Amino acid sequence: MNIHEYQAKALLKTYGAPVSRGVPVLAVGEAEAAARELGGPLWVVKSQIHAGGRGKGKFKEPEAGDKGGVRLARSVEEVKTFVEQMLGNTLVTVQTGPAGKQVNRLYIEEGSDIETEFYLSLLVDRSTSRVSFVVSTEGGMDIEEVAHSTPEKIVSFSVDPASGIQAFHGRKVADALGLSGDLAKQAGKLTEVLYTAFTDTDMAMLEINPLIVTKDAKLKVLDAKVTFDSNALFRHPDLLALRDETEEDAKEIEASKYDLAYIALDGTIGCMVNGAGLAMATLDIIKLYGESPANFLDVGGGASEEKVTAAFKIITSDPNVKGILVNIFGGIMKCDVIARGVLAAVTAVGLKVPLVVRLEGTNVEQGKQIIRDSGLNVIPADDLDDAAQKIVAAVKKEAA
Repeated sequence: MNIHEYQAKALLKTYGAPVSRGVPVLAVGEAEAAARELGGPLWVVKSQIHAGGRGKGKFKEPEAGDKGGVRLARSVEEVKTFVEQMLGNTLVTVQTGPAGKQVNRLYIEEGSDIETEFYLSLLVDRSTSRVSFVVSTEGGMDIEEVAHSTPEKIVSFSVDPASGIQAFHGRKVADALGLSGDLAKQAGKLTEVLYTAFTDTDMAMLEINPLIVTKDAKLKVLDAKVTFDSNALFRHPDLLALRDETEEDAKEIEASKYDLAYIALDGTIGCMVNGAGLAMATLDIIKLYGESPANFLDVGGGASEEKVTAAFKIITSDPNVKGILVNIFGGIMKCDVIARGVLAAVTAVGLKVPLVVRLEGTNVEQGKQIIRDSGLNVIPADDLDDAAQKIVAAVKKEAA
């Protein structure tokens, strides 16, 4: 689960991280009061969307101006103007895709006198099962570009969970950033603060880009991007309350209600599969034969008929879906359960696009018989390769 920058900063502040004063704005009428509360003389008006590249982004609407999604204001009137231009309009960045995201929240923050910009992040390193720090002197830039062009400017290290965060970790951060004296001490404290916040709240990623040194030699968290491990949110109802569903795909929200692993994609063939590995293979083979998947959907190993029905309804709710491939290998999941779920869903929502079903495993003959007896126009498949070729051919035939 992602949260907005202003929410991330408020959370980090409770742990003692140095952040600028700021006020979230959800309506145009709140702009003046927020600006006067902060006092100026420099304000930063920031779009709050779950995507990076806001400063370099462009609004679709001409009335929003061409100054991007992060703007410097030098008067209360300019703050009000920027809020009026940005709020409710669509910002397109390198991470939103061409559709962009509507800006429903803004964050007005006091300006900072920047001396130097750095990059600092924490993430879960799956290869070591540890929390790792990634540090670079190249703050304010895309870390992927830094890694590609100048990888020697990135320093990373992991923290042993048995010993936890130690003073030498802070020294590693300070050394990587070239900090000494009081700034090195500040870096040591910040390192401990961020690690504690990360582990306490079950974060999956914490990115600060940039971390700055001000003209008066103070470290400050100027931006913050936080992602939480969704599997751990049951432990943090306070964090779950920060979820902004307007930033998420409605189909993904519906899928989460049924504990379905669903990710919307931009293709034409809807997929319902059990098992993440099989689902990825299904997506790959659809691409191999010339079409693109409309989703990743793993119904899991022990899905009920209700869950399968919900999954099918979610797939068919996508107007881009021109065909559906059901690919089930029954182990824990039984093929007859899948078959009944598909029939229940088709009965409820109707079937307007080609449907290919490949079943194999536990109760496979019962499942196939249920589908044969249904009278539905379902295309049977013998294996994954056969299924992929048939659904691609059926979609292309419909489009012709």
